[in-house]
Amino acid sequence: MAGNVPYWSHEATFEASPTSAFQARTFVSQHLIDHRLLYLVDPVRLVTSELATNALVHAQTAFSVNLAASDQTVLLTVRDESPALPTRRVAQAMDLSGRGLEIVDSVSLGWGTNEDGPGSKGVWASFAIRGPREF
Repeated sequence: MAGNVPYWSHEATFEASPTSAFQARTFVSQHLIDHRLLYLVDPVRLVTSELATNALVHAQTAFSVNLAASDQTVLLTVRDESPALPTRRVAQAMDLSGRGLEIVDSVSLGWGTNEDGPGSKGVWASFAIRGPREF
């Protein structure tokens, strides 16, 4: 979304609680439905789940979720209060975890990180909007 002014943007903050990943998924789903982007609900929910879970497990802090749309993309950003950037690793067949960023990479157009200042970061993923939109 670099250089694009968002048509809309929604943000919410969630506690470092086991129910927060569910609440974050519900938050993005509702806004995508409200903006008639039904075909993005499943992939954005999945990525939200992965990024929110990473914030809960690795940062162990409250986190915020921002969902914004420009003319061609929806941008999801999850921010937490940890300076540690995510590392992508190759999970082995029997590993019970470690596939989150692989999933994010395969489901989204692209993803990356932003250092939001001392002690915090944002992890973002973008998704394509099909055809012209009326916001």
